[in-house]
Amino acid sequence: MEGRIAIIDADITTLDVDAIVNAANEALAPGGGVCGAIHRKAGPDLAVACAALGGCPTGESIITPGFNLPAPYVIHSVGPVWGGGESGEGAKLASCYRTALLLAAEKGLGSIAFPAISTGIYGFPSDRAALIAVRTVRETLPEVPGIARVVFCCFGGESRALHEAALAATANA
Repeated sequence: MEGRIAIIDADITTLDVDAIVNAANEALAPGGGVCGAIHRKAGPDLAVACAALGGCPTGESIITPGFNLPAPYVIHSVGPVWGGGESGEGAKLASCYRTALLLAAEKGLGSIAFPAISTGIYGFPSDRAALIAVRTVRETLPEVPGIARVVFCCFGGESRALHEAALAATANA
């Protein structure tokens, strides 16, 4: 399984994978952070495609073409807004990773890249989010054997270090 998971510090919009995951809002509208970067690079057709879908609930994922991105698909996962941890935020975040992987597998995709969902403006604590992300991917990978490569695409050294620590912590779990 270790060979299927990579952790990098890069711009997710430049990756050569089958799908990149967008840390989306429920309206699937262009926003800030990684969402804004993905929409800018994909071009205006992405916003049109997203608007036609009519939104997506928190914890769920939906797929669109990647348009001008190197990745042919964008999987939009709506992460939870951090409210202190007592409103099921962890389960909703785990669901983002799980539903994105299952959707990628359903489409026959072999590689997927995730940002650190909900850790920006949504305020989810980065260390908790990294552990949930890595644990959920590890738990879901046996169900999606066609996915050969999962990339945690971190934005900065701190995020990368947190994901690497989470990978090490879940190695024998």
